[in-house]
Amino acid sequence: MFLPFIVIKLVEGHYSLALILFVLAGMSDGLDGLLARTLKQQTILGQYLDPIADKLLLSTMFVMLSGAHLIPWKFTILVFSRDIGILLVSALLFALTPIRDFKPSIFGKMNTIAQIATVLLVLLHEVSAAPWLNMAKSAALWSTFGLTLLSWIHYTLLMGQRLRSNPEKPSAA
Repeated sequence: MFLPFIVIKLVEGHYSLALILFVLAGMSDGLDGLLARTLKQQTILGQYLDPIADKLLLSTMFVMLSGAHLIPWKFTILVFSRDIGILLVSALLFALTPIRDFKPSIFGKMNTIAQIATVLLVLLHEVSAAPWLNMAKSAALWSTFGLTLLSWIHYTLLMGQRLRSNPEKPSAA
């Protein structure tokens, strides 16, 4: 819901408003999840759509910030490559096998946290001249880089293990 407005503010160069909207989007997503769990309103559809919405927000932010020359493209390309690779593998496994457990691992969750921190710090660096922000932004970018690789490798190994341990053969499509 916030994404188009964040993109508009980024295009306009209004980084402080983009930062505020990004934080509000995160708080809204967290509150939505908390309410769903508290009120026992979780659905299977929601379990699939929520991570997709999160990835859409973060991927869009990485593209927009790379387009504005605030994040080097190598980080965005790696993040996108991992996400597309995982999406394709998950879709194939869903279509061809009985595997239905695609929950993120601890490394995937850490990667998401690193990506959120990166976006926050990049935007904050644009609105504040605090000297520590440049180092924090760099640390977040390299954490994202490392965790993206680690989570991608872990996911690949995990899915390979699940395929080997699954007694049913893939169905012919």
